[in-house]
Amino acid sequence: MTPVLRAEGVTVRYGADVVLDGVDIAVSAGGWTTIVGPNGAGKTSLLRAIIGGLDNDGLVEIAGRVDLSIRERARAVALVPQIPVIPPGMTVVDYVMLGRTPHRGVFSAESRHDRAVVGSVISRLDLSRFAGREVGSLSGGERQRVVLARALSQEADLLLLDEPTSALDLGHQQDVLELVDQLRRESGIAILATQHDLTLAGRYGDHLAMLAGGRVVASGSAREVLTEANISEHFGAKVMIIDDAAGPIVVPAVPTSAT
Repeated sequence: MTPVLRAEGVTVRYGADVVLDGVDIAVSAGGWTTIVGPNGAGKTSLLRAIIGGLDNDGLVEIAGRVDLSIRERARAVALVPQIPVIPPGMTVVDYVMLGRTPHRGVFSAESRHDRAVVGSVISRLDLSRFAGREVGSLSGGERQRVVLARALSQEADLLLLDEPTSALDLGHQQDVLELVDQLRRESGIAILATQHDLTLAGRYGDHLAMLAGGRVVASGSAREVLTEANISEHFGAKVMIIDDAAGPIVVPAVPTSAT
């Protein structure tokens, strides 16, 4: 099966600084790969390179193609950024409709199909009662679902999530990640996410890759990647790993002197 995303040897430079150095990542339809790593590891830069926002050396193949135009890439790849830009005063339905822009053009009128897609996504994400509300008036969890709805309305094959739960409390973090997990299983969309919380990273998705210094330093299942040795070496943190059925739980190790 051809992966939805195949990235090989992706290298990104900012001047003389090498931010990504020969990164390989692949995600198949219905798959969920999560990128973890310390601050400055290159996680967001990798997503930006995949979506076409950063020049890079290497190969980025989406749905078997490396020659996508800007508009074709916008149809094939949807991004939920860490800090979304939401125009002031925009209603939920109008914001979600922005996801249809790659399919109809900036100045084209929305079609019946566009309205049907947006209506279906809004309903699926339990946002119907907020459709006429301004996005800025919503709570953090509600607003994050609206941003996810805009991305899903693109009907892309690949969804990129950049720290999708970083601004949410624990309950809303679980709600968003459970929803993404359910949607990818039902629709077959491929997911590539970055995640700061290592425990959450280990409980959702089916593959992890750890970035450090712009390189993939560990790759595999959550139990293979989230080890005390890997976290100590690449995060500079002493932790304990609790082996739970749903995935490893990463907690700070209490110094002996503190007990």
